[in-house]
Amino acid sequence: MKTITTVIMATLALGAPATTVYAGSELMPGISTGIPLGVPLPEGVYSITIPTYGSRDSDPRQDVTAVVPAWLIWSTPWTIAGGRLLLDTVMPYVDIDVHGGPQFSGFANPFLDAQLKWDLGGGFFGGFQAGVYLPIESDVGHDWAAFQGVAALSYLKDGWNLSSTFIFGTGKDGTDGAPSWFNVDLTATKKFGKFEIGAVAFGSTDLNSPYFGYAKQSQFAAGGLIGYDFDIVNVQLKLTTDLYEDNYGGHDTRVWANITIPLWNPMPAGNIIRK
Repeated sequence: MKTITTVIMATLALGAPATTVYAGSELMPGISTGIPLGVPLPEGVYSITIPTYGSRDSDPRQDVTAVVPAWLIWSTPWTIAGGRLLLDTVMPYVDIDVHGGPQFSGFANPFLDAQLKWDLGGGFFGGFQAGVYLPIESDVGHDWAAFQGVAALSYLKDGWNLSSTFIFGTGKDGTDGAPSWFNVDLTATKKFGKFEIGAVAFGSTDLNSPYFGYAKQSQFAAGGLIGYDFDIVNVQLKLTTDLYEDNYGGHDTRVWANITIPLWNPMPAGNIIRK
């Protein structure tokens, strides 16, 4: 069973009509869907590529394309209190196009993260992560640091992947800042041989207003997933759409891909990617 941790992608300042600026979650809501984030990876080094494209039917329309060219994860040989220690880093690229208006593109804030994951028995797994977004000067990043914490629970048994991920991030007060936020990503899929099919859903909400007049945002989206295990490469495709949104200006429809490659491990790749 492919077991991969989440990919960190920042999507700030989505652009908006008139005087409104859309901020929202720093971690793209829904990014960990399809991934049993609570499961500890076997020892080794892994790379994940996640491209995504979405269009929001606001006025004007907003298109957001983002890609993680190489999210690197090191599952170390060390354990703490019985939990596997993992270290990871990523620096995504984001392009934001407001139809008839400005376009922003560039690398978003680099992220450094540490994780502890446990096998809880009976097919259940769980863990915690904590990391920091480093400051950057770019059109889609911010010049201040932010914290992110994650709690994940997964059930993997008989081909089922039932996973939930809960994510909190800090913001910064002021007109140049952003709100603190909370996301939840949900997955329910089943594998039939090398094929995988199922449903995904996610929600996000701002927790505060960084400055007077800021309109807090929230959303909930759902969709489907289909995947195929090519032995040493695992590919998942997802299609999601907003069922509810508040203060985003419109509903977002998005296509995603999760492409996972083990770069190195001390045992045969077939033993790494199957449970």
